[in-house]
Amino acid sequence: MPAKIPATVVTGFLGAGKTTLIRHMLQNAQGKKIALIINEFGDLGVDGDILKGCGDEVCTEDDIVELSNGCICCTVADDFIPTMEALLARTDKPDHIVIETSGLALPQPLVRAFNWPGISTKVTVDGVVTVVDGRAVHDGQFAHNIAAVDAQRAQDENLDHETPLSELFEDQIACADMIVVNKTDLLAASEADALSSKLKTESRDGVQVVKAAMGALPVDVLLGQGIGAEGDLAARHEVHHHHHHDDDHDEDDHDHEHAHGHDEFESFIVTRGEIADANAFAQQVADVIRANGILRLKGFVAIAGKPMRLTLQAVGPRVDTYFDQPFGDALRETRLVVIGEAGLDQAAIAAALQA
Repeated sequence: MPAKIPATVVTGFLGAGKTTLIRHMLQNAQGKKIALIINEFGDLGVDGDILKGCGDEVCTEDDIVELSNGCICCTVADDFIPTMEALLARTDKPDHIVIETSGLALPQPLVRAFNWPGISTKVTVDGVVTVVDGRAVHDGQFAHNIAAVDAQRAQDENLDHETPLSELFEDQIACADMIVVNKTDLLAASEADALSSKLKTESRDGVQVVKAAMGALPVDVLLGQGIGAEGDLAARHEVHHHHHHDDDHDEDDHDHEHAHGHDEFESFIVTRGEIADANAFAQQVADVIRANGILRLKGFVAIAGKPMRLTLQAVGPRVDTYFDQPFGDALRETRLVVIGEAGLDQAAIAAALQA
């Protein structure tokens, strides 16, 4: 059976920066062919804006689908399921699907829809990414423009839930696999750190909280989480079983279109020779990740006595390994890429991985 196509759900209030995050992702897609499902409705017309950063090798106009009939969690059966079925029926299937929800959508019903017959065998939820407006949440507002949220809610005739913003925010946090504290350029470093720590304590174990400005996250951090969220719904309890609506065209995004690269993140390579025990090394890697707040770790491991190289991929402390191909004439060494937020103690991490 072919591998399931991974899908990433991006949620968060109007103005949090979802569209900017997706635009940045497309501009730095590293050759992945990405299909987008955008839950826009009304006149906001995000697709033209998204396409500005989208070369044909990443996504064409046919790879962007707008669901404009209202909140995605209220129209799952009518809109989302047929859209997914059509996407999965194509001969030129995407490498990854990214779904930008309406800002007032509850993420849980959307994740639940991935268990729908005909979809469950073909696609899996790689992860749920909740984008938070760091400035607004620090100020206790959840969204930077409450009036815009209310206006969007009023436009949606299909909306069948009237959830207070505070409760919807709790639902978005409860469902997240990664929380992106965006707009950290509008916060002092101490404020951004304090908010990140608070969100970390309020979320499930294993949820990664990262800081970003202008939605600038490395693709290796954003995609490839491998969570399978549709099989983990019990842990993503809904605070309230109503719904909501809104969208994410950030008025102030366009003011910060300048070069705001990946200064908040860093990556480096650690090498060592052959490993004697694959299982013991995987546990060692998990311990190093926990002790140092590493977001991702991936690479190839040379196991003594084994002709095949061992591929190792870690998201947080969850480490997956498998043998993929013979080393052949290549150098038999262990080579790992470490990715995290800026400020990692590279020397200490290298020493711990080489111990």
